[in-house]
Amino acid sequence: MHNKTIADLAKGLRSGEFSSVELTQAFLDRIKRHQYLNAYITVTDESALQAAKAADLRLASGDAELLTGIPIAQKDIFCTQGVKTTCGSKMLDNFIAPYNATVVDKLNHAGAVMLGKLNMDEFAMGSSNETSFYGPVRNPWNTDSVPGGSSGGSGAAVAARLAVCATGTDTGGSIRQPAALCGITGLKPTYGRVSRYGMIAYASSLDQGGPMTRSAEDAAIMLQAMAGFDEKDSTSVDCPVPDYRSGLNNSLEGLKIGLPKEFFGEGLNSDVAGVLEAAISEYRRLGAEIKEISMPNLKLAIPAYYVIAPAECSANLSRFDGVRFGYRCDSPVDLTDLYTRSRGEGFGKEVKRRILMGTYALSAGYYDAYYIKAQKVRRLISEDFKNALSEVDVIMGPVTPTTAFGIGEKIGNPIEMYLSDIYTIAINLAGVPAMSIPAGFTGGKPVGLQIIGNYFAEDRLLNIAHRYQQVTDWHLQIPNGFE
Repeated sequence: MHNKTIADLAKGLRSGEFSSVELTQAFLDRIKRHQYLNAYITVTDESALQAAKAADLRLASGDAELLTGIPIAQKDIFCTQGVKTTCGSKMLDNFIAPYNATVVDKLNHAGAVMLGKLNMDEFAMGSSNETSFYGPVRNPWNTDSVPGGSSGGSGAAVAARLAVCATGTDTGGSIRQPAALCGITGLKPTYGRVSRYGMIAYASSLDQGGPMTRSAEDAAIMLQAMAGFDEKDSTSVDCPVPDYRSGLNNSLEGLKIGLPKEFFGEGLNSDVAGVLEAAISEYRRLGAEIKEISMPNLKLAIPAYYVIAPAECSANLSRFDGVRFGYRCDSPVDLTDLYTRSRGEGFGKEVKRRILMGTYALSAGYYDAYYIKAQKVRRLISEDFKNALSEVDVIMGPVTPTTAFGIGEKIGNPIEMYLSDIYTIAINLAGVPAMSIPAGFTGGKPVGLQIIGNYFAEDRLLNIAHRYQQVTDWHLQIPNGFE
């Protein structure tokens, strides 16, 4: 059962081939058997089985959706009422969320069964899932390698079949990068398509939740449940949500694909480039036209991002002060001691680094020189995407410059780690949707192909991904030992 898609499991549940309780128990058993991956922070065995029983009653009544009875997992950045929500940080190790994030409510309403909360880089800051207070997650394709971050627990859990699907969040590539390194499908929707209410903020103008699944069809099913306007989120966009499955099989004849020359130059591993060339050739056989394009401001994405994101992080994380909730130091001597020790002991090294960077960029005398300038560069990058997507239907390229690197390999070099997101960050700055799909392997490790579309064109991206997955089987591959 663990190797079936959402669509297949939904059929099995409706036909009575198996129950949601049986399915949920099978996944709970797999989670216990593969604990060494460290994909989960919290496993909610009891409540999962209760939800599965309720799903079985709903299935029996005929009032079921496609996700009813399907075992899923939530990235531990989404608030879940009555369940510990940590953001992978010591700061929130004792925090029990008093309410649900909108995404959690929507998936609960669809009848999905939550297995637990998934490990992640602390406050979503990282590219390898090594900054978590709970330790690194291991990549099921090579357990000495990272799964990518910050949604590394989500990537590893779906790849290892420890959940049928999972939620993730993407601030600078944190859905797409672990999806690529773990050989699964990950979609970052248009900014504003999925509510951020109850999703603990890292950088508010960049963060976006999305699905992490085995296939594009599963991503369409999951996004259908997650997307939509939310009056509780001021950044949520009030526009219709299409039927994401209805156009999955549309022809790709005449599709115009743009390949930015900036994506295929120095820095891209030659073996990864070879896998991507083969994938793009497959699209040519499906009827697509390939065109080289230029996006000259992409090279400015990393410096702009590492001013804007830390600045927003500095503001968002100021609430964690040892007073209202979260970690508090022992026996503070005064208010200043309470603040400094609570934050110093509660936050990890990478979070403190980014808070300091952001506070510096926002300080008097540097705000204009750094923050305002970075926002101007962001506008230029957005214009690059607007111009490119007026010439082509979608943009394709790498997700990461290399395959999954070893645990501990880059953790001591922040600059090298930041460069892991060189092909993903610009998409968040522009706010357009993008996804990663499995495109092949090199050295036994997965390679992801990135597909970037126009605003609110997730249905087109899913169609393009699905048609590729109909003629390839990379998304069906399973890591050794997890069959």
